[in-house]
Amino acid sequence: MDNFDKAAKIIDTADALLITAGVGMGVDSGLPDFRGAQGFWKAYPPLRKAGITFAEMANPAQFLDHPKRAWGFYGHRINLYRSTAPHAGFYRLLELGKTMAGGYFVFTSNVDGQFQKAGYEEERIEECHGSINHLQCTLPCGADIWPADDLTIKVDERNFEAADPLPRCKHCSALCRPNVLMFGDWNWISARTDSQEKRFNNWLKENLKNSHKAVIVELGAGTAVATVRFTSEQIAKNYDAALIRINPRDYETPPGHISLPVSAEEGVERIYQLIAGA
Repeated sequence: MDNFDKAAKIIDTADALLITAGVGMGVDSGLPDFRGAQGFWKAYPPLRKAGITFAEMANPAQFLDHPKRAWGFYGHRINLYRSTAPHAGFYRLLELGKTMAGGYFVFTSNVDGQFQKAGYEEERIEECHGSINHLQCTLPCGADIWPADDLTIKVDERNFEAADPLPRCKHCSALCRPNVLMFGDWNWISARTDSQEKRFNNWLKENLKNSHKAVIVELGAGTAVATVRFTSEQIAKNYDAALIRINPRDYETPPGHISLPVSAEEGVERIYQLIAGA
């Protein structure tokens, strides 16, 4: 029995599904992979020309020092995420999770809102790095977080600068920013993610109380910022859950778990077809 067969059997007999996802989850949908400076610069040539790295760009200091460039970068990403359709793997996992007695939960470092777009319940998602689809004040003047649904950003893609008027805080009119955890970020308002984390912990406890057998399917989570990988491994250990790691590059797993060195969409589709044909 190969690893795909093992993964299919484990998922098919599981009572609860935890989906953990990093940036690689969206690559099959056509979203950029910011892995390393070259990956980032490939997506944003004007920033390569200026020698600006992802860590420098995804930094709250940009909103103070270069507000048009900061909103050019995040505005472009908002527009890209809005126009991108989630790949089939999102829907396959949702279908599998809905059939389980303990249901599903998503833990993701992605800020793009693709799980919500694919139909996952808002109450069953933790976005540990926040959401680009929500806004907060840059100061901040208070603790409010509000949806960016009505936000429109026009971006000059020759230099990745946003056109005036730039988005403003609805309370104090200072510049606002996405409610995303950035590098060196002391002003990120974590209240929304904190509430998600509480619901996630309650879901884990409920499944443990009901003696549900959980499976973790991790997709596209790299080692550079290892939040998702660490979470997957800790929950696998603490809840005696099987971990299936789907990743074309960083696919190594702790002993006893399953490694599938393929892309997210391919991995999920092959597992799904094995379950459907069982």
